[in-house]
Amino acid sequence: MITGEIKIKIDQIWDTFHVSGITNPITVLEQMTYIFFMKMLDDKQLQEEDMARDFDIEIKNPTFLVGQNWLNPVTEQEVPYESMRWSVFRHTGPENMFQMVRQNVFEFIKTIGTGEESAYSRYMQSATFLISDARTLTKVVDGVDALDMNNRDAMGDVYEYILGKMAASGTNGQFRTPRHIIRMIVDMMQPTPADYICDPAMGSAGFLVEAVKYIKEHHERALYTAESVKHIKSSLVNGYDTDPTMLRIGAMNLLLHDITAPELARRDSLSEQNNDESCYTLILANPPFAGSLDKGNVNKKILAYADTKKTELLFLAQFVRSLEVGGRCASIVPDGVLFGTSKAHIAIRKELVDNQQLVAVVSMPSGVFKPYAGVSTAVLVFTKTNSGGTDKVWFYDMQADGFSLDDKRSPIAENDIPDVVNRFHNLADEANRSRREQSFMVSVDEIRANDYDLSINKYKEVEREKVTYEPVNDILSRLKANETAYLSGYNALMEMLEEGVNE
Repeated sequence: MITGEIKIKIDQIWDTFHVSGITNPITVLEQMTYIFFMKMLDDKQLQEEDMARDFDIEIKNPTFLVGQNWLNPVTEQEVPYESMRWSVFRHTGPENMFQMVRQNVFEFIKTIGTGEESAYSRYMQSATFLISDARTLTKVVDGVDALDMNNRDAMGDVYEYILGKMAASGTNGQFRTPRHIIRMIVDMMQPTPADYICDPAMGSAGFLVEAVKYIKEHHERALYTAESVKHIKSSLVNGYDTDPTMLRIGAMNLLLHDITAPELARRDSLSEQNNDESCYTLILANPPFAGSLDKGNVNKKILAYADTKKTELLFLAQFVRSLEVGGRCASIVPDGVLFGTSKAHIAIRKELVDNQQLVAVVSMPSGVFKPYAGVSTAVLVFTKTNSGGTDKVWFYDMQADGFSLDDKRSPIAENDIPDVVNRFHNLADEANRSRREQSFMVSVDEIRANDYDLSINKYKEVEREKVTYEPVNDILSRLKANETAYLSGYNALMEMLEEGVNE
């Protein structure tokens, strides 16, 4: 958790952008990300220089070459590398710093493409620097300079706090699945250092970051072997998005959590350009529910699972396709996926139940994604087998997630999430639960008999208590008695008023 002092500093930086006229939350975050990166590059080299002095060794592949110039491809002028370092330009005065950052440093970070920083920098080509005056840049640089970029745990918390501000602002909140829901899903799936994890619609990389945090918390030994560390920082994490802005934000989120070289790409996961097939062991996702798209652009191998234009169905098909046998998936889906009656809806559910192993359906309350959307959603959990294996499916009816279900989403005491995770990891104890309880098992035969309907209300038993009302004659007698009493009082009052008038 970040401290109150750091929150105040971040809030001040955020407010500085707003005062300068940059009010779109995602634009504010993007511009802050550029400044973060500039400082991280210099901080990293300062650390390497200290290490080189202490151990009398040379720095390998320094970002800023000592005594050499960089050729600016825009201005075609040579600029000393040293002048573009954070520790140098921030002491040159507001106007000089502004010119250096806007004309040179920003263009420089757009050209970096090797080393650990490439995961972020390779998506910089289309970036635009929008800070328009020296005063604003000075305030932002002063605020960021107070942050310790070398403390990745702290900076990870800082970035997640900023992402939370972006969501809380009411704009672009669709890019961020609530963190506690992400954590619930990750806790259910328990990723390991041996996994190859993918989010084909990564947005700000929340699922990927949380998965890495889980691994670091529960598999500390993996952090002490060079092979495991290399895997965690690179091939463990795979993510795709069609928006270069979100790729930059997601890459920075991962970088600040010490994932320096993840496999990220600008890609439409449903198109022909996506060749992923049988290559991941775990998929964690909240894919976009865009409704319909041009079916002509959809990969034909995906359409083989479900011939449809509905993105929520196509993504499920792609998840099946891209998992290796034995691979697992946990995906948020709109409730319509669970009970839709179209051929495509039934086909994808049939695929999960008959050809794969459908494990669980967790129905979430409709307010989880407020204030951005009130749609009801669920979490589908399945394992790819290509040979069936579904025997019973576990259903859970989540009623509360620790926050009010209105637009304010205020913290409350009621929270089913710990119970969801606990019961999911003890499914053997769920077998004999009544359909009247919050969770229960449903046999695959019953699901097939109901056209593969996966909505919990199809199987949940509602306990109805018999209400006994008093006889009608008694009610009428009581009404008559009340009426008599009322008229008696009314007449007494009228008599008192008339006597007063006569006097």
